[in-house]
Amino acid sequence: MTLPTVLIADDDRSIRTVLTQALGRSGYQVRSTGNAATLWRWVEDGEGDLVITDVVMPDENGLDLIPRIKRIRPDLRVVVMSAQSTLMTAVKATQRGAFEYLPKPFDLRELLSVVGRALAAPTEPATTVTEARDSEERLPLIGRSASMQEIYRTIARLTTADLTVMINGESGTGKELVARALHDYGKRRAGSFVAINMAAIPRELIESELFGHERGAFTGATNRSQGRFEQANGGTLFLDEIGDMPPEAQTRLLRVLQEGEFTSVGGRQPIKANVRIIAATHRDLRNAIRQGLFREDLFYRLNVVPIRLPPLRERPEDIPSLASHFLDRAREDGLPFKSLDQGAIDRLKQHSWPGNVRELENLMRRLAALCPDEVIGADTVSVELAEPVAMAGPAAVSPGPNGQESLSTAVERHIKEFLAAHNDGLGVTDVYDKIIAEVERPLIRLTLAATRGNQIKAASMLGLNRNTLRKKIRDLEIPVVRGLM
Repeated sequence: MTLPTVLIADDDRSIRTVLTQALGRSGYQVRSTGNAATLWRWVEDGEGDLVITDVVMPDENGLDLIPRIKRIRPDLRVVVMSAQSTLMTAVKATQRGAFEYLPKPFDLRELLSVVGRALAAPTEPATTVTEARDSEERLPLIGRSASMQEIYRTIARLTTADLTVMINGESGTGKELVARALHDYGKRRAGSFVAINMAAIPRELIESELFGHERGAFTGATNRSQGRFEQANGGTLFLDEIGDMPPEAQTRLLRVLQEGEFTSVGGRQPIKANVRIIAATHRDLRNAIRQGLFREDLFYRLNVVPIRLPPLRERPEDIPSLASHFLDRAREDGLPFKSLDQGAIDRLKQHSWPGNVRELENLMRRLAALCPDEVIGADTVSVELAEPVAMAGPAAVSPGPNGQESLSTAVERHIKEFLAAHNDGLGVTDVYDKIIAEVERPLIRLTLAATRGNQIKAASMLGLNRNTLRKKIRDLEIPVVRGLM
C-alpha cells in the first residue's frame, strides 16, 4: 500500500523540519522545499496527494499558486499556513480554493487533523468564486489573537456560502464590523448592506420599518414606503440588537424566514424576500427564551452559524495593534500624530474595557486631540482612564455588599453604553421609557418569582397597587406562572 505524499513549501527550514518529522511519524511520505518553483514542478509532474504551502516565499506568493494548482490538478487539496494572520489572508486563501487556512503558530495536532480530513474528503465539483477586492492596508477587523483568528477563519468559510448568521457580543466589540465583512467579502457584496437597530425603533413602528407600508395603511402614511427588506433586496439585512425585537415582530420575521416572502403593512401582494439575514445581540437569547421574551423557533432560524465576539479584556494582546490603528485613523482625520510608549501599552492591557473596542477608539482619539506630548506615557493613560470615575462622584462608585459593584454604578455603566451606541441620536426618541423598562422588567419578574407568581404578595412587596402591577406585567410582557420559583 502506497503511503500518501504531502508536499511542503516554506522558506523557513526549521518549520519544514518540524512538519516533516510530525507527518513522517503519522505515516505520511513528505517532500519539502523552500521555494514555490520547486513545488510547482512537483505538482506539474503529478506528484503529491496534498500540498501545504506558506503564503510568503522568496520567489512567489503562495496564494497565487492555488488557482494555478487548481487549474491543472483540481482534486489536489491545498492547505495554506501564514504568519500574516489577517482577515484578508484567510478570505483570499478560501476564495482561491484552499481546503483550510492555518495561522502561525499552530498546534501540530490541529495540522495533522486537517491533513487527515483533506486526504479523506470526497472530490467536490469545481466552482468559480469571484474574489473579493480589497486592500491589505485597510482591514475591517484588527487583531491577531487566537480568538480573532478563529473569527477570520469562520468569516472566510462563509464568503462562499449564503447562510444566516447570529453574532453575539458585548456592546462595542464590533458586531456591525463583522456583519459588514461577511457582506463585503461574500456572495452578495454587489447588493446593498442595510442595517437596522431594533433597540432604536419604537415598537409600534418596527413592522413598518422592516416590511414597508402602503399609502393609507395608518394615520400619517401619505405615501408608499419601502421597508428594509425591500431596500436590501439582493444584498444583506443586518438586524442589530435582535433581542430587543417585540414578540409581534418576531412572529412576522419568523414567517418571512419560513416562507421567503412578506407583505407590507396594509398591503396584500406578497413580496419575495431575497436577502441574507445577519442578526446580532448583546443579550443571552437562550435565557430570554426561558423567560418567554424571545421565540425559540426564531432563534434556531437565525442561529444557523453562531459567531461569538470576545470582549477586549479577553484578547489584551490585540490592544497594541488596535491602539496604533486608531491613532493612525485619528491622524488621517487631521489630529496630531501620537504614539504610545511601552508603559502606556502595558497600562492599556491592564484596563478592564467595559466599553470594549469602542471605548479604546474613543480614548485614542481623545489622547490624540488633547495630549500635548507626541509620545504618550503610562501616567497620561492612567489619568484618562480614571477621569470618568472621578467625575461620577462618590455616590456612583460606592461598592455594594462584599465590595461588589453597586446597583447605581451598574445602571450608570449600562446607560453610558446605550448612549455611546447611539451617539448620533438618530432614531432614538424614547430613551427614558426604554431604560425604565429595562429596570422594571427584571425587578417585577424576580419579585414574582420570589412570591411564586402570587401577584397580591408581589404588589405588596413592590409597594404597587395590584391593578398597576397587572398592567405593567401586561405592558412589559412578563410571563407569570403560579407555584413556580
